[in-house]
Amino acid sequence: MSAPTFKSFTLALIQLGHIGPEKAANLRHARQMILKAMAREKERKPNVIVLPECFNSPYGHVHFPVYAENINYTPGEPYDISKSPSESVKMLSSVAKEAGAWLIGGSIPERDETDNNIYNTCTVYNPKGDLVATHRKVHLFDIDIPGKITFKESETLTGGNTMNYFDTEFARIGLGICYDIRFPELAMVLARKDCHVLIYPGAFNMTTGPLHWELLARARAVDNQVYVSTCSPARDLNAGYHAWGHSMVTDPLGKIVTEAAEGEEIVFADIDPKIFQDARAGIPVTTQRRFDVYPDVSKGV
Repeated sequence: MSAPTFKSFTLALIQLGHIGPEKAANLRHARQMILKAMAREKERKPNVIVLPECFNSPYGHVHFPVYAENINYTPGEPYDISKSPSESVKMLSSVAKEAGAWLIGGSIPERDETDNNIYNTCTVYNPKGDLVATHRKVHLFDIDIPGKITFKESETLTGGNTMNYFDTEFARIGLGICYDIRFPELAMVLARKDCHVLIYPGAFNMTTGPLHWELLARARAVDNQVYVSTCSPARDLNAGYHAWGHSMVTDPLGKIVTEAAEGEEIVFADIDPKIFQDARAGIPVTTQRRFDVYPDVSKGV
C-alpha cells in the first residue's frame, strides 16, 4: 500500500517524570500529561503525542516480569479494547479518544500468553482510540561498560522479530524502541518503506546518553533523510535507573528542531514536509545509491 501524502503536523514529546512503583499512579500521571499536551491555547495542538519507553513501571530487567501485561494484539485483526486484559492499553485508548490525537504509547512490558515470553512493546492508537499498531523492541539492551554500567535486558526480555510502521492521514511513521536506534539497518528499511518520520521511545542512561543520544538521532535522520524523534523519561536520580532525558526531534538535514532538558516537560515540534522534500532534492542520496556495488538491505523485506 502506498504511503499517504506527507503533510505538515505537530508532534508532542512527553518527557515523563514521577514514574514510581505504583502502576496505577503512573498511568494516572501519564494520562494527565497527555491531556496537558493537548491544552495548548495559542499554538497548534499536537496531532501526534509520544510517551517514553517503559512509562508505566520502573525501568529495569527485574521489574519487567512484575509489571508485564497481556495485550493479545494481532496485526490486521480487529481489537476489542473493552475486552483487553491490559489496563495500560485501556487507559491509552481512552485518553487518545478523549484527546482526539494519534498516541504512541511509549512502551510497556508485555507478556505473550501463548509462550509466556516478555517483550518491551510500543502500542499506537488513532484519534478514535483504536489500537492500530504495535512494535516489540527488536534489539535487547545487553551492554557492559567496565566501571560505568552493566545492563542485560535479555535476562527477562525476548526480542521482537518484526519491523513496524503505521499510516496517519498526514504521514507514514516508523517505530523503534531505544537500543533499536543503534542499528541502522532497521531505520534504512523503514525509510525505504516510505516512512517520513521514525519515532523511538527510549531511555538512554548517564553513560550512553551524553555519548550517543543526539549523535544517533541525527545520524539516522541524515542517513535516511527522514525526521527522527526520540522520547525519554525525565531524569530521576532517586530511581534505580537514571535516564538521560533530552527528548528531541531531528529534521532530515540533521538539525535539531526541539530538545528537552533533563526534567519532566513537554516539547513540541512542527513537522514540515518541505524540509523533507528539499533535503532529498538538494542531496539526492535516495536516488544515487549503488545497489550494483552493495546490496539493498530492504530487498525482500
